[in-house]
Amino acid sequence: MEILSTKETDLVRAAQALREGKLVVIPTETVYGLGANAFDEVAVARVFEAKARPTFDPLIVHIARIEDIGLVAREVSESARSLARALWPGPLTMILPKKHDVPDIVTAGLPTVAVRFPKHPIAQKIIELAGIPVAAPSANPFGYISPTTAAHVIAMLKDRVDFVVDGGPCDVGVESTVIDMTGARPVLLRPGGMPLEAIEAVVGPAVIPPRILHPAGEALSSPGQTLSHYAPSTPLYLFEANSLPAAALAPGIVHPSVALVYTPARAREMEALHVFDEIEVLSPGGDMREAAARLFSLLHDFDARQFRAIYAERVPEAGLGRAINDRLYRASKK
Repeated sequence: MEILSTKETDLVRAAQALREGKLVVIPTETVYGLGANAFDEVAVARVFEAKARPTFDPLIVHIARIEDIGLVAREVSESARSLARALWPGPLTMILPKKHDVPDIVTAGLPTVAVRFPKHPIAQKIIELAGIPVAAPSANPFGYISPTTAAHVIAMLKDRVDFVVDGGPCDVGVESTVIDMTGARPVLLRPGGMPLEAIEAVVGPAVIPPRILHPAGEALSSPGQTLSHYAPSTPLYLFEANSLPAAALAPGIVHPSVALVYTPARAREMEALHVFDEIEVLSPGGDMREAAARLFSLLHDFDARQFRAIYAERVPEAGLGRAINDRLYRASKK
């Protein structure tokens, strides 16, 4: 593994490496992505190998310009084009009918492809210089916490990748929202860094299906749909907002433990219980964007400090809160 900076010469090296079939970790506004040439089946297979990711879980293909959507998508509806014009570049992934050129390994054999135009200027520059769409899931072992810094990637993947471009901390901090645009109505497949409200303001009400358990080996329609996902090594227990965490108050609580709550006011309430060894606040400023940006970094920190249990409280189910609750829910199912 070689660490690259954001200097022009290093970005040119990263782009050249992608064209040569190498694995390059790139920063995006959501999380760090493990990138490979989306048209190179062998390079994409290395992505699955590096992450120990099951091949039934499709990858997101990243482009550098809106018009490049035609490189990977066979059809783009007018509503999908409207969504792209309004919200790209940004933390939004659209599911669209795929072109034959896109290898089946990228899409888990599905007739659709997940496409995103990232907002991060370094990601845009690398993809533009490479001149190819880049397939890039989060740069972490499958099922584990996504990385929001280059240090997270280095600690987790080590020599499984060729290059890591260090672009600093990710601004959004949770993966992109995935919306299926192949039907008559948009369908939310994964809440993420683009609030659902912003999407619905452009294309109208979206279908929000219940969480579905996929049988082992069945192709998923979107990344991030496995029941256990985004999970720290430390056991995580999720409890409802403004309620007492029953698991934590039961006899035999596992110490040392940490509670993760949304606001300082809630932290003060939890401190009065004298149950937890430590309490961390997702958003000291009471801002959901701040909470999302801090979520994965805090979970990485809890693992590094070897807490034996994490008790996380659900946040309000609106805006980025949907994504935070989704990640906590899946982390609790490990």
